[in-house]
Amino acid sequence: MTLFDAFSGAASSLSGPLPDPSADAGWSAEHPKRVGFFTDTSVCIGCKACEVACKEWNLVPDDGTDASDLYRLTGMSYDNTGDLGASTWRHVAFIEDVRPHGTATTGHMPSGLPALGGSLPRDAASAPPDGGTVDLLALLPDTGAHGQQTPDDERDVRWLMSSDVCKHCTHAGCLDVCPTGALFRTEFGTVVVQDDICNGCGYCVPSCPYGVIDVRESDGGAHKCTLCYDRLGEGLEPACAKACPTNSIQFGDLDELQAAADARLAELHGRGVEEARLYGRDPDDGVGGDGAFFLLLDEPEVYGLPPDPIVTTRDLPEMWRNAALTALGLGAAAVAAFFTGGRR
Repeated sequence: MTLFDAFSGAASSLSGPLPDPSADAGWSAEHPKRVGFFTDTSVCIGCKACEVACKEWNLVPDDGTDASDLYRLTGMSYDNTGDLGASTWRHVAFIEDVRPHGTATTGHMPSGLPALGGSLPRDAASAPPDGGTVDLLALLPDTGAHGQQTPDDERDVRWLMSSDVCKHCTHAGCLDVCPTGALFRTEFGTVVVQDDICNGCGYCVPSCPYGVIDVRESDGGAHKCTLCYDRLGEGLEPACAKACPTNSIQFGDLDELQAAADARLAELHGRGVEEARLYGRDPDDGVGGDGAFFLLLDEPEVYGLPPDPIVTTRDLPEMWRNAALTALGLGAAAVAAFFTGGRR
């Protein structure tokens, strides 16, 4: 695809469904199948093993500049990394959903939970009788599980855990705007930064609709998850997925992951967890679907994710066409004014 094709509208590679991003990027038809992540937040326990494995394998430095920053507290949560960045390629969010006691049957709390009081079965499909108060512990098996919830006399608290990562978008704004070619689409359909080519211009940072990529102060380069590109070339799964003890992070061929995610969603809906939803699964969304997508137990905003992400370069062809038409119009007006003035 040439720039003329993109700006003239002859190619649709800047937006919309794209079955084979690697082929669109110029890889031969014999390239491997597209791979990605399916992160099932319903079984994430917040252990942060993925964060540690990512840092260790990829030699990602700590997030601070001195020893006091290594164990800093955000003041917002038990989570001490805060969000994704140039030195945090996997981030496990600890989301505390706190509500006044007795009001947890609405809003972000799952519907259809058993009511508080007496000896109740741990059955998420049992509805609260007579609008009773939700027993937030009823979702947990006796051994404990995701979404640990602790009611007390004044409030109901629900924990949501979610391991976030670069989405390796079908249409990646960071890749589209990179002026040096440091960002490229791999044969596996992922998006990788080449450290030795990046000049640290930072154009990629505002172009990401998820706020993933960032520039590291220590070396001036942009960095993000590579989906362990070096491991993929050796037939190995990424370090974060390898280290996940609950299989919350699943790695594999993207089409197989999507089928598994659809089945998991249907299972949760069948158990009465109607709030469960897939995020980044839809190829018709604003980024053409994500190579790393998620099963969420609430609205995307609760997890700090944009509800309707759009690749920032989607409207470039139309913008350039409008700019060209405007320039032509101004040129024609100037010529007309010159000849009209000359006749006078």
